Amino acid sequence: MSKFLTVLTIILLLVPAMLFSTERLPRPEKITLDNGLVVYYLQNPELPLVSFRLLIKGAGSAFEPEGLDGLANFTADMLLKGTRTMTAEEIAEALDFMGARLAFTSAEEYASGGGDCLSQFLPRLLQIASDCLSSPTFKEDEYEKELSRKVDTLKAVKDNPARALRQYFKKAYFGQHPFGHISLGTDSSLARMSLSELKKFHAQRYRPDMTMMAVVGDVKREDLVKILNETFGRWPKAAGPAPAASIPPLPSPAGQKLVLVDKPDATQAYFALGSPGFAQKDKIAVPATIMNTLWGGRFTSWLSTELRIKRGLTYGASSSFQSWKIGGLFMASSYTRNEKIGEMLDITFDLLKKARSQGFSPEEIESAKNYIIGQFPETLETNGSKASAYLRLVFYELGFDYFDHYLVDIQAARPEEIKKAAARLLPEKSYTLVVVGKASDIKKQLEKFGRWEEKKITDPDF
Repeated sequence: MSKFLTVLTIILLLVPAMLFSTERLPRPEKITLDNGLVVYYLQNPELPLVSFRLLIKGAGSAFEPEGLDGLANFTADMLLKGTRTMTAEEIAEALDFMGARLAFTSAEEYASGGGDCLSQFLPRLLQIASDCLSSPTFKEDEYEKELSRKVDTLKAVKDNPARALRQYFKKAYFGQHPFGHISLGTDSSLARMSLSELKKFHAQRYRPDMTMMAVVGDVKREDLVKILNETFGRWPKAAGPAPAASIPPLPSPAGQKLVLVDKPDATQAYFALGSPGFAQKDKIAVPATIMNTLWGGRFTSWLSTELRIKRGLTYGASSSFQSWKIGGLFMASSYTRNEKIGEMLDITFDLLKKARSQGFSPEEIESAKNYIIGQFPETLETNGSKASAYLRLVFYELGFDYFDHYLVDIQAARPEEIKKAAARLLPEKSYTLVVVGKASDIKKQLEKFGRWEEKKITDPDF
């Protein structure tokens, strides 16, 4: 019996080590086309499916001209509205026939896109995608229809305090920094928008030598290379050097910036609280992830437990980090009845102070680690998630072995490191706080937090 127990003990000790030493994301093969476009490839023959994702550096909202918020996203939205070989309707019909998906969008640092299809349709899907990127027609009628949709969307956002809050917060926090550009556009920017600006942005920013792509699925290397050369490989080389893709340092709040947005018909008040986070390559990422999971990153977090479960003030409360190359952002948000917003903010600030000063118990930390580790496998399950991960790892220079040591680092994080992350990243005296609600009902409650800049939701822009 003692021999059996010894063997069992050894097995139990080895299983965690085997779990964390597993290669989480297979290393892809790198393929470079003659026009400079770089492709990362992994064959996965399990199912007859293929996914691709692409990223175009320097084509995000941070590179829009001043006063033209939404230009990057508008340009990306127009890529499916017709090319030199297909109309918008023909593109939609072809995708429907194949049962395929193709989409383009933009973020702050880049434009992106991707598609998924059965393996047999990959040549056709990549042909359509390459045409959309290299030769969109930007037709006047399609532009006018898209502009009208964006104007209507902007009105809908202003009518929805939860959606409007994010836009007001972004402008309040980032100000004139390029990250303050609103991706859906503003009243002023949409009024100034023109088809010629879209064409100019596309001509300057969409280049094969600034594009990288990842393809994962049931396709052989020699077949993929042939397809790529016949599709994306025909995207002409760009003339001249690529435009600058650098972004200035992020602003750092000095003191408190408080903004109250009056929505007279609102029965609930919404808040967003933000402060500096961390850059993608910052080593504080692991302890910060554990800390945020405990403070506001899951349903049983401190913030959700206190505001939702114990006090019944809300149905949703959360916090998160967003990271870029040059820095990051911490943000907490929730909503409640107008008459309770002061109480909600008091509790939020008390919880921030508690985390900074006391940290978290060993039992809480162990729970958070188990939660993160348990949630992790599904993040790399699909072909599309693998392709997206490759591009993220390359763009942020994290290395293809990033996920191999990520869970090990999570497991090894010490309580003092997590407390230090809370002390550094959870706001105390310098932050941006935006509240959207019925000012006449909530203004008195907010006075104790400081002096507020007041806006009306009916005023133009954010």
